[in-house]
Formats: sequence, structure tokens, C-alpha cells
Amino acid sequence: MSNFDVAVIGSGPSGASAAFHLAKAGFKTVVLEKETLPRYKVCGGGFVYRGRKEMPFDISETVDLEFNKVDIYMGKKLHFVTERAQPIVSLVMRDTFDNLIIKKGQELGVELIQNCKVTSLTKKEEGVVLETSQGIINASCVIAADGVYSTVAKMAGWTEDTRNLIPALEYEIEVNAADFERLSKEIRFDIDAIPAGYGWCFPKKNHLSIGVGAILKEDKKIKEYCADYIKFLGIEEIVSIEKHGYKIPVTPRLDGFVKNNVFLIGDAAGFADPLTAEGISNAIYSGKLVANALSESKGDVDKAAKIYTDIIEDTIMPELLTSMKLAKLFYGSKLVRKTLLKRYGQRFSEAMTDIFMGEKLYPKDVMEALKEKLKEKMTLTK
Repeated sequence: MSNFDVAVIGSGPSGASAAFHLAKAGFKTVVLEKETLPRYKVCGGGFVYRGRKEMPFDISETVDLEFNKVDIYMGKKLHFVTERAQPIVSLVMRDTFDNLIIKKGQELGVELIQNCKVTSLTKKEEGVVLETSQGIINASCVIAADGVYSTVAKMAGWTEDTRNLIPALEYEIEVNAADFERLSKEIRFDIDAIPAGYGWCFPKKNHLSIGVGAILKEDKKIKEYCADYIKFLGIEEIVSIEKHGYKIPVTPRLDGFVKNNVFLIGDAAGFADPLTAEGISNAIYSGKLVANALSESKGDVDKAAKIYTDIIEDTIMPELLTSMKLAKLFYGSKLVRKTLLKRYGQRFSEAMTDIFMGEKLYPKDVMEALKEKLKEKMTLTK
């Protein structure tokens, strides 16, 4: 039987971030990972600058490519380009990226137990008892960072999953030299590559990460849309291909983020951006916030629960709620999308890039002003 101040379940960006900051604050911390690191993780790997600039250490060794320019398309007629002095998006492979954060935590004293599956969780007066495939772990509290299908959340008592989980399909594709040379020059997003969603083409060192995501709802034709998108990109020869499907939680849980000494972070909490489906930056940020809450409360779990809940309500939640409204407006109507991008495409792209850079937040009053402008423009075009 092993005793810790905090047990973190999952070694993705949220869990690894939480463990790093907890160890830095002096907490005896263990990370329980069901696989062996480094392990492949399905993810486009686009890490936006607002997240990267907040990293407490250099991640350059894990970055395949950096892009100071982003291309946004809608069909073949609309094309918008934004550019910044710093990399808007850094492309990483999650196996090396996640492993680096864990190693940085280990340098501060984090213990990592691999091939460790949590089989049960019991709340006791003195904390939480975890039964695992590697033995029993005692901890004052647990941080659930075990992803979109968090089993720890279910064990801790969350019964209603109020998150909206959207489907995404990602292909890791090796193409011929000519196609790679052509497509590795830009990082691109294609609005409506799938209805009410977008496609992406992210170049990595030796291959392309190409995928589509339906933002508002399930789409049973997602494989067809992804195949069509690959053709749209003009890829003539596929040397090798790996196909991966997954779900992204683009709305947060509405029934709290702390229960029975268990704190939810990252995808387990539903912190991906509803408009873009980008989740790495908020995953890392929520890991830092939960560590700060425990540090500020000096390990008092009840106080930490209130601090964490309050700071989430003050920081991440307002952003997500505004982004949810924008996503419903933007992806809910093709007419709205066309009108918005045709009239304000460059301005919209610049605004989203400012958010990616961490220079601006989603404006709270954006909805009414945007609706009025769209209504006015659509009336004039009738």
C-alpha cells in the first residue's frame, strides 16, 4: 500500500501539467498511467501559442513544425491568411510531448506508475482509496485526467454526462514527395469539409495529419467526408495510412468538477473549445489551476474544491460559454457561415488568431452585435 498527497489518473497534457505543478509546490504526487510511456495518442497535435507561451519549460524538442501563418478556406473561392511574429500553431506528436511533461515532473519528484489500471475508487474519511492493477494507492485527493471517457469520474459518482461529444476522424498519411512538398508549406483549416464542421491538414516531420470534425452533432458519413477531403486536397498517391476515430468534448460538464475528493480536468471535465475543438491549451491550464487550488488551500481538499470551482467559473467557463454560442451560430446555418466569411472573413480569422495567440479572450457581448450585423447584411442581400 502506497500513500500520496495526490494521485493523478492519466499522463496526458492535463494530468502531466497538474503533476508538475503539484510537485513544484511540494506535494507528494503519483501519476497512474494505464499504458507504457511514451505511447501513441490520437490527436491532431496542434498546440496554439496561448498554451505554449504559458509552459513553464521549453518544449522545442517535441515540436515537429511551427507555423507563424494559418490558412483558412471555405471551398475554392474563400481563402484567408493570418500571420504573427510568434508561431500561431506548433505541431507536436503527443507521445513525445506528453512524455516530456511527465519527465519534467519526475525531475521534481513525481512518481510514475505505468501499466496501472484503476479498478475501483472508495471515498474514506481520510481521503480516497484506489484499487489498481499495481496494488492499493491511498491519497488525500484524486485528479481525474483520464480523458473523454473518464472511468474515474464514473467511479467517483458522476452519473449524468452533460457534455456534447463530437466525432472526429484523423488519418496519419504518408504521401509521395511531390504532395508532401506542396502540402507541408501550410497549416490549413477547411470550413465545411464536413457539414457543420471543418477539415484540417497538419504537416508533421514525415507525414500529414488530415482529418475532419463535425462540431455540432454526430455525422454517420464522416468517413465519406474525410475521403472526399483527401481528394479535395489533391493527394494523388497514399504510401501508407493509419486511421483513427475519436470523440472530443466540446461542452463542459454542467454538474460540477469536484466530487468525493475527485477533481476533473481536461477532457474529463469537457474543457475543449466548442468553436475550434482545440483542447490541449485548456487541458494544460486546468491542470495548473487544480494544482494552484490545492497549493493555495495548503492541501485542505474542501477549500481546494471551492477555490478550483470558483476559478474555473471565473476563467475557463465564460470562454467556453461564449464559444458555445458562437459555435451554434456559426455551424448551425450555412447561410450564416457564408455571410460571415464573405463579409467579415479576414476580420473573423484575425480575431480567432488573436485568441489562439492568447492576446484576446472571447468577447462576452459578441453575440448581440454579431447577430445584428448578420441580420442587416442578410436583409440587404435578399
